[in-house]
Amino acid sequence: MKYPEFYNAVPGIRLRDPLAALLGATDDGIIDYRYLDAVKIAGHSCPTVASAYWLTRQALRALYGENLPERGGVRVEFSAGISDGVTGVIANVVSMLTGAAGDGGFKGLVGHFERRGLLSFRADTALEIRYTRLDGQGQIDAAANPGRVPAHPEMGALMQRCLSGVADAAEVRQFGTLWQERVRRILLDHGEDTEVFVLHSKD
Repeated sequence: MKYPEFYNAVPGIRLRDPLAALLGATDDGIIDYRYLDAVKIAGHSCPTVASAYWLTRQALRALYGENLPERGGVRVEFSAGISDGVTGVIANVVSMLTGAAGDGGFKGLVGHFERRGLLSFRADTALEIRYTRLDGQGQIDAAANPGRVPAHPEMGALMQRCLSGVADAAEVRQFGTLWQERVRRILLDHGEDTEVFVLHSKD
């Protein structure tokens, strides 16, 4: 599988999943996620997928500090409905990383490890997403503003030509290159930009 090289430069997310530990899925339940995993679950790489991945990484880092985040140990609430805009796409990535799931999630084992009901929508949150530790040790409201990282000026016209079926092979390649370059800038050039990735802790 070939993909843009910058994917490998995007910092990963390491978590511990106690369910994975119990069932022997990984040593000590340690799971490593990379940006490529988010691309695979979404089926594409775009500013929305990139923002969902990075915002969750930043929120978990803020919630757990130097400790490993606990997958399945965080409740996630969205201010929007699941069918609003790109909320569903974001939720898929966030769910993969945190383990939080809606009504169709894992029901648990004898009262332990339940993931169902940890993902909800149309919540009264200050920002786009609220991440809350189930152990009561922290809560983060977060939002991504990828629109603050503008697209290349040729993108609009190229997209129109590609979608209308009149672009030649070179134009299609150019469009893909420029699209991924914007994703790269969001993740690597603006990953610590507090105007692009906004986090507010709640005491």
